[in-house]
Amino acid sequence: MKFLLLSLVALFVIWALKRGRKTPPPEQKPPSATAPESPAEMVSCVHCSLHLPQAEAVSGQKGLYCSTEHRAAAQDHHPL
Repeated sequence: MKFLLLSLVALFVIWALKRGRKTPPPEQKPPSATAPESPAEMVSCVHCSLHLPQAEAVSGQKGLYCSTEHRAAAQDHHPL
């Protein structure tokens, strides 16, 4: 009977220690404060009317093209 009582007390102490030692939840980082990227200006190809970002367009004297092949097909051989 004495052994059972000591075992129960020991289990209670272990349970109390584990319960008191709960790890706090990990801190969550706030979302990054970087500004969202602004949308790219879109242009259309003079030859096929495909819309593409202006940074990717190929320029010619008659306008902007989606590729050098379309610039050549439009007989616009002199880029700006």
